[in-house]
Amino acid sequence: MQNKVEFPPKPQAHSNFFNTANNANSAQVNPLSMYMRQPKIYITLPTNGEFWPEGSIDMPENGQLAVYSMTARDELLLNIPDALMNGQAVVDIIQNCVPNIKNAWVAPISDIDALLIAIRIATYGEMMTTPVKIRDDLEMDYQIDLRMVLDKVMGNYQWHPVVPITDTMTAFVRPATYKQSTEVNIKSYETQKIMNLVNDDNMPEEDKIKLFKESFKKLTQATLQSISSCVERIDTPEGSTINPTFILDFLTNSEKSVFDTIQKHLDQLKEINSIKNMQVPVTDAMRAQGITSDIIEIPLVFDASTFFA
Repeated sequence: MQNKVEFPPKPQAHSNFFNTANNANSAQVNPLSMYMRQPKIYITLPTNGEFWPEGSIDMPENGQLAVYSMTARDELLLNIPDALMNGQAVVDIIQNCVPNIKNAWVAPISDIDALLIAIRIATYGEMMTTPVKIRDDLEMDYQIDLRMVLDKVMGNYQWHPVVPITDTMTAFVRPATYKQSTEVNIKSYETQKIMNLVNDDNMPEEDKIKLFKESFKKLTQATLQSISSCVERIDTPEGSTINPTFILDFLTNSEKSVFDTIQKHLDQLKEINSIKNMQVPVTDAMRAQGITSDIIEIPLVFDASTFFA
């Protein structure tokens, strides 16, 4: 996939441009509008808009979404810890930089990754500097071409919705949305905080046991809901079930092997569609520090607080 770069058009001179007193529509038209942001690149989504609920995205006929650079307001959002933690910052930035997207909460995770890369390219350019650990006491900077990363995200995307459970039962799955992923991450973070408290030697043993049980129960329920929300329907000889409440009830009360089969299938798809480490050639500066291999791996972390730094 080639990302098409668009440059803002040159302003057109107009003899009466600033004569707003004689313009009946001057109150409605901003004379600086032609100098505002223009699309920088156009991208197609890995899912091509599949799995997006109706009304959540205004998909152009050619499937290419215009991507604008971030504004000062967008960058300020990245400095608000709560907005980053609960995902609101990412949602607001995507919807502001990609106007065709009306509700980023329901976006499949693979599309979120592609959108964030595209927004960074539109804002800061195609090259990104990332630290590479050479040894325990040394890190060096490396320049990564984000166009290559975006091409990999686009080219590697696969989705296999059919999950055979038994000879007579089949589940059909869809990707997790950004909202679902964020909720699971928040639950995991809360659980980790509780586990840190449980490890406190000053806490009474009874309180530790109580906290652990409550934490385990919440995490289990969050995991069940996360997997259940990815099940679009379940087919049996009696018909198809699409009711989310019924599906959650089924997974909660069915044999463990049923849940494990669906979870394993989703985990495999997540691994296929995850952004892999970049394999890049070793630079002369790295060789000077003792690196003998020709290729090294660079992990890419899509944490909004650091990815846009």
